[in-house]
Amino acid sequence: MKIDDQKKSPGVPQSRGAFSTSLGALFATIGSAVGLGNIWKFPSLAGENGGAAFILIYLISTLLVGLPIMIAEISMGRAARANAIKTLQLLSPNKKSLWWLIGAMGAVASFLIMAFYSEVAGWVFAYLPKAISGTILSTDPEVTSAAFNALVTNPIASLVSQWVVLAFISVILIRGVSKGIESTTQRLIPILFILLIIIGIRSLTLPNAAEGLAFLFTPDFSKITGQTILIAVGLAFFKLSVGMGTMITYGSYYVDDQNIPLSATRAMVSDLFVSLLAGIAIFPAVFAFGFQPDAGPSLLFITIPSVFASMPFGNFFMVLFFFLTAIAATGAMLSLVEVPIAFLCEQFKFSRMKATLMTTGLLALIGSLAALSNSTLADVTLFGMTFFDLFDFASSNVLLPIGGLLIAIFAGWIWGKAKLKEALSNHGSLKNTAVVSVLTILLRFITPVLVLLVLLNGLGLLKY
Repeated sequence: MKIDDQKKSPGVPQSRGAFSTSLGALFATIGSAVGLGNIWKFPSLAGENGGAAFILIYLISTLLVGLPIMIAEISMGRAARANAIKTLQLLSPNKKSLWWLIGAMGAVASFLIMAFYSEVAGWVFAYLPKAISGTILSTDPEVTSAAFNALVTNPIASLVSQWVVLAFISVILIRGVSKGIESTTQRLIPILFILLIIIGIRSLTLPNAAEGLAFLFTPDFSKITGQTILIAVGLAFFKLSVGMGTMITYGSYYVDDQNIPLSATRAMVSDLFVSLLAGIAIFPAVFAFGFQPDAGPSLLFITIPSVFASMPFGNFFMVLFFFLTAIAATGAMLSLVEVPIAFLCEQFKFSRMKATLMTTGLLALIGSLAALSNSTLADVTLFGMTFFDLFDFASSNVLLPIGGLLIAIFAGWIWGKAKLKEALSNHGSLKNTAVVSVLTILLRFITPVLVLLVLLNGLGLLKY
């Protein structure tokens, strides 16, 4: 593996890359956690499921589920200084045990997610020149809907947009951990926050903006049901990029003196902040012009262009919006692709360039099945699902929850409290015994139960 041309962090083997600073590691972690779901999924789910009441349940769920697993994964990665699969092998008391399968499932999950996520990101990237040229600027949702359908049902356009995204990500990843991932996220994440604030301020100045804020922030406890709680718990788990090997891999690049619980908490808060800023930026404008706050691609690619077309200087703000959405997608994709790259570099001694090109080349091949799911392969299904939906279901509903469940069990029971304390206290230099005790209780008794509920709900075995 090519060594990054940088000052190496203490304790990091000289044969692998590393984040050069604690701040750089934090921005990379935030970039991994923040994604397209922050822009449309979280705000919409919050508004439809009780507003502030849902956000409160989500926050509690994050503290009980997402954050403990994130801290455990980063700690394990830094302790082993290895890829996701090798980390579980090194930390397991019995080297012949099958705990390494957790890392393997994470690597497969990250690959499958990227196979369809890169297509959605491709739509975002394809919309940037459309936004700049003004070709999608229309107040008529039927016009913007036709533009979106023309993109996703065109096999050539779908494939090209996905390949452009994969090529873009490859260029960054080939540069290495510090010069590629860290340098890119340190530049992009602040820009993301700035753009969200600018669009949010503009959105709040629109007439009837208060209706949009009420949609997002008015607590409605009458909407809180068992299913709502499961949605919040599941969202808290999926939003922080855990269960897929990304945090183990990024943790292996952390500096030795980084306060992992503090960094993970900051990443979690930043992720929530981005989601709320996105809601503030989008929904006052949506309600101001009488559109529906539908979740999913319809909001992102159909409603949003119509909303911006309805306001003065709308084209300018639409360009900013799709640029910040592309930024959100980029940080998440970097962490997803880094998981198999780290494995190939360390397990098979590939150069970073070879591992990156091999990974993205295979993604272009497998991902084409997802890219063509709305056109050439629309009628081809497995288990009643298109390839796009199948990749989503297999990763999100099966592999990630199982991986998260096993990570919690491994960290809490197998690796154990003593190892967690050693890792989280930075070998005794940090006085955080109470944090370790609480984390151990969560990982052993509470987090696994909640993740199991997420798994059962995702499989349709738990009904409310």
